[in-house]
Amino acid sequence: MSSNSNPIKLGIVGVGKIVRDQHLPALAKDQAYRLAAAASRHGKVDGIPNFPTIEAMLDAVPELEAVSLCMPPQFRYDAARTALEAKKHVFLEKPPGATVSEVEDLKALAAANGVSLFASWHSRYAPAVEAARAFLGSAKIKSAAINWKEDVRRWHPNQDWIWAPGGFGVFDPGINALSIATHILPAMFITSAILDFPENRAAPIAAHIAFRTSDGLPVTMELDWRQTGPQSWDILAETDKGSMVLSGGGSKLAVDGRVVHDEPEAEYPMLYRRFAEIARAGVSDVDLAPLQHVADAFMLGKRNVVEAFFD
Repeated sequence: MSSNSNPIKLGIVGVGKIVRDQHLPALAKDQAYRLAAAASRHGKVDGIPNFPTIEAMLDAVPELEAVSLCMPPQFRYDAARTALEAKKHVFLEKPPGATVSEVEDLKALAAANGVSLFASWHSRYAPAVEAARAFLGSAKIKSAAINWKEDVRRWHPNQDWIWAPGGFGVFDPGINALSIATHILPAMFITSAILDFPENRAAPIAAHIAFRTSDGLPVTMELDWRQTGPQSWDILAETDKGSMVLSGGGSKLAVDGRVVHDEPEAEYPMLYRRFAEIARAGVSDVDLAPLQHVADAFMLGKRNVVEAFFD
């Protein structure tokens, strides 16, 4: 394995939109890594060896020390297991798997092989999230609301996998909200949910969820993929110290209408910094709380059929 002064030799698997938009730019600026190979059924990364499968990549480039898995969650378990059994550190794009039990098994496998597993909740690294956590930690919360509404045609064009069983539907972006909420709010539990399924799709396009915290406080969550115009990625809380709004997916914090934190986004550079940190320390970082809430929503949720959706 690399020492702290040598770059980690990394392979990336699943070269799609998120890799081109976020992973490659972050890695290009991070001296902790050397991107040494890629594996994908369709995409390629210029300037490095490319392979059709993770197995072919690991066979051809055995010196890889870590892999970043960016394929859809339905296909991630087998790839992660292959990498962990080859004693490679593994970075999981969100959501970390199609089921909670898959990721639990990967955690055990990582420990058995002495390597690190990272569930990369990128929205937790949005610039105002820690400030929101500190504010709420110093206040008495009365209620909270999560509103995560966006246009699926804009952010997930022609991504059929996201509508398939295991593709999460609106919970693909919604889990970003949950990754923040589980970091800044007290422990909470779903009490009811209504999931809107288009009549021609196997995953929901909207969800309406009620939680209560461990202290009995109400938290509501509205997810919708049919938003047009301005997009809404907001978490609101009423407290004894004022009304808090964490907006822009965690990028801006305001209290009683006054902006108290607003910085440029650097989520993926921070994710890769964290991955290097845990890989070199030989520990894992796998919080399953956001994924568990999604599982609970499907388990408790009432299915509501709505009109067909077409890209």
